[in-house]
Amino acid sequence: MLHLSEQQIIRIKKLNQLKLLGINPYPSEEYCITTTIVNIQKKFTEKETVSIAGRLIRLRILGKASFGEIQDHTGRIQIYLTKNHFDSEKMGKEDSYNIFKKLIDIGDIIGVKGFLFKTKMNEMTIHVHRFTLLSKSLRPLPQVKMDQNKKIYDAFSNTEQRYRMRYVDLIVNDHVKEIFLKRTRIIREMRNFLDKKGYIEVDTPALQSIPGGAVARPFVTYHNSLGIPLYLRIANELYLKRLIIGGFHGVYEFSKNFRNEGMDKIHNPEFTVLELYVAYKDYYWMMKFTEELMKWIYNKIVQKKDILIEENKKINFQNPFPRIPILNAIKTHTGFDIKDMEEDDLRKVCKQLNIEENLKISKAKLIETIFEEKCEKHYINPTFIIDYPLEMSPLTKKHRHKKNLSERFELIINGQEIANAYSELNDPIDQLERFREQIKLSEKKTDESMFIDKDFIRALEFGMPPTAGIGIGIDRLVMLLTKQNSIQEVLFFPQMRPEPEK
Repeated sequence: MLHLSEQQIIRIKKLNQLKLLGINPYPSEEYCITTTIVNIQKKFTEKETVSIAGRLIRLRILGKASFGEIQDHTGRIQIYLTKNHFDSEKMGKEDSYNIFKKLIDIGDIIGVKGFLFKTKMNEMTIHVHRFTLLSKSLRPLPQVKMDQNKKIYDAFSNTEQRYRMRYVDLIVNDHVKEIFLKRTRIIREMRNFLDKKGYIEVDTPALQSIPGGAVARPFVTYHNSLGIPLYLRIANELYLKRLIIGGFHGVYEFSKNFRNEGMDKIHNPEFTVLELYVAYKDYYWMMKFTEELMKWIYNKIVQKKDILIEENKKINFQNPFPRIPILNAIKTHTGFDIKDMEEDDLRKVCKQLNIEENLKISKAKLIETIFEEKCEKHYINPTFIIDYPLEMSPLTKKHRHKKNLSERFELIINGQEIANAYSELNDPIDQLERFREQIKLSEKKTDESMFIDKDFIRALEFGMPPTAGIGIGIDRLVMLLTKQNSIQEVLFFPQMRPEPEK
């Protein structure tokens, strides 16, 4: 049996008392709502009768009168109840008020009907003449207090508690809901932008027989009817390219991807990516398009010249985004020219840079690690890091002018990768050879190996037009535009270890 706190025991007793009075604490009937709190605040009309519903978040009993505060999905408003102003078909005036005073708790969801007025302190208030209990709360809410100097006490601020009990976090911390409302707006604006360009939103499988489209460790499951292992997708890239082969001009998907890898402030095993593929384009075109898209979102959501991340640290989206080759960036910030270096020499560079090296990781991963640890943090304003070594880009076309490089870029903002894009490889013979090179990595027993998707090679053999593709990390973009430093803050329910049993 679950351990019950003293407060829970008291609330369960009140629940049983309500039932004895013939009051259903969880009624089924629709409750008529005539307005919302934000609409009342926008257009206040003295003596107007309103009916709203929400959660009681503050209550002060003053004998024959009581003040409270009710919160709906749009805001909060004060309510005022007096013993002599109740109107109820089920019980007398005094009984109704006494029931409210004795059996209703902070956290209960109630409906109230009454007229609007302003107190002597000029606060908008509903003078309640009828209330309806809609859901009895059996656990007390954290009570956040603020003194006269607006100093906050007893805030629900423990991060582990907040992530585990996001429902409570949303109730008591107003700013949290604003983050997620902004997330919704960001995705909506991206969708509007892409739709206006004439691109088609699609859905592709989350369960895949081959985890393709990226280099990552997958989650594995099993399909009993088919008798085969299946994988949660690590990327949707190869499916979207199949649609380009099938004749679509431009397709995009807001994709939930899953990677069985480490967790930190910018990584969660389940994350959201926008992937877009457009036929007859290349990565030069995609850079221009990405800059246009990012400025569009920024102007719609932020509507300021700069984002002030912290003191003396601003991000400016208005200027043209610089384009810097990755090998130049590494040379600038480390002093090492790693162009044409072999794996052994790269390991020596890592040692000199005090970068912990792992004998199991590949040459491509070594270059990536050097950039991420020594260079990435220097790019605060939006910057395109371009022309990655071929080893780092198994799905990307070879650079048309530069030997051993690929037509790939990453968009870095505030020291983090926000997007990754290519001129997509559409040569089936070259693609098969690249897949085989990736398979060789498995000989080192790394987690970086890539499966050969024979059906995708077959699809390429039918011919894919020149194509530009991009993946944009939605969670990191939301972090940036809401000024959060942890991915857990922009996910409703971030992955966590199971809660220990008490």
